Amino acid sequence: MARYSRMQVLTTIYDLSVVPVFYHPDVETAKHVVAAISRGGCKLVEFVNRGDHAWQVFSELERHFLQADPSLILGVGSIVEPYTAALYLNCGANFVVGPSLNADVAKLCNRRMVPYSPGCGSASEISDAQELGCEIVKMFPGKEVGGPGFVKNVLGPMPWTKLMPTGGVESTEESLTAWLGAGVAAMGMGSNLVTKEMLAQKDWAGIEQNVRTTLARVKAIKAKLRA
Repeated sequence: MARYSRMQVLTTIYDLSVVPVFYHPDVETAKHVVAAISRGGCKLVEFVNRGDHAWQVFSELERHFLQADPSLILGVGSIVEPYTAALYLNCGANFVVGPSLNADVAKLCNRRMVPYSPGCGSASEISDAQELGCEIVKMFPGKEVGGPGFVKNVLGPMPWTKLMPTGGVESTEESLTAWLGAGVAAMGMGSNLVTKEMLAQKDWAGIEQNVRTTLARVKAIKAKLRA
């Protein structure tokens, strides 16, 4: 069962505006990466359902951080149907993300009061997700769907929309400024935060610093946009 309420999770996403997206099949490696992300100041991680027995890795992570860092919010990504969603929810997932919209997943998450962010690539899909109770809609694949320009065009007639692009978001000031300036609520970031090189070298300190630097950039850009 989720340890954090829907409102707590959504508030954390809005405050951070960054959702690290990560997967690794080795439990110990995953523990190091998630701990580094947390030390870097990001108390929320989307663990991707990718590969055989991924749910077991997630379950071990949830058990571990319940003791080691209970302030950390773990969620799951790449969920496309309700059966897998239910599995992760029973392992303690605090939020669910998918590459596509599935009404049954939305209903299941609503029943359990857990945030669901489905992947959408059109105004119609976004509207359908909102009708199903999705607060933050994943814009996927972010770059290919239309980038920051798509965000602006959707927010024009649908200003209540909260979008989270994933794919095409870089940790550079230029990329972050473009997305935040367009009006996104948050950004999903994977290999730009946890690079293959860092993983290969077990550079946990490097991952921590990368996350800390990115969050600082996001905070500064948001402050500038509000001024």
